[in-house]
Amino acid sequence: MQAIISKTIEFVKATLAGAEAGHDWFHIERVYKTAQTINAIEKGDELIVALAALLHDIADSKFNGGDEEIGPQKAGDFLKSIDVAEPIIVQVQQIIKNLSFKASFGTLTFASKELDIVQDADRLDAIGAIGIARAFTYGGYKNRVLYDPAIAPKLNMTKEEYKNTTAPTITHFYEKLLLLKDLMKTQTGKAMAEKRHQFMLDYLEQFYAEWEGRA
Repeated sequence: MQAIISKTIEFVKATLAGAEAGHDWFHIERVYKTAQTINAIEKGDELIVALAALLHDIADSKFNGGDEEIGPQKAGDFLKSIDVAEPIIVQVQQIIKNLSFKASFGTLTFASKELDIVQDADRLDAIGAIGIARAFTYGGYKNRVLYDPAIAPKLNMTKEEYKNTTAPTITHFYEKLLLLKDLMKTQTGKAMAEKRHQFMLDYLEQFYAEWEGRA
């Protein structure tokens, strides 16, 4: 198993060299470590959790013209090349297909303990101190304004509306980041999300105070 994981790490590092900073190897590494932390308690299949965490953003659709099939396909092709068993490959591909926040806009077509574990780990990296840093990094990458008081958060968006949004980064907190705590699936993930969620609330309070010249 360790040989498979080592080869996968090498592949992911090479593939994501030069990737946008919020979706680079270091993001993958954090999700991988967090998934291991959660899995130590939740007891999913260790290899499936590891491979899905490592490969979940191997070809993120938002950097590939919105193509939601390229990630699972690329992951599957790689795993076949290192002779991973087909049932494991299928599980990993299904996790990748159903992992993202935008996947939650559709009808659930796949469920597993391993999906819950890796999904929680990925969502935890989108909140808290690192989540804030990643949000502004991506906002800068897309040249979005920090905040515009005239633009209200748009809740209950369709999947297409979410994919095409150009809202300011602060607005994104309300359209995604602050929603993630209540979307955690595992008890371990839920517990870990509490502190990170509160950190974001505290950050927003300080942000608005500074924006209005009160702090």
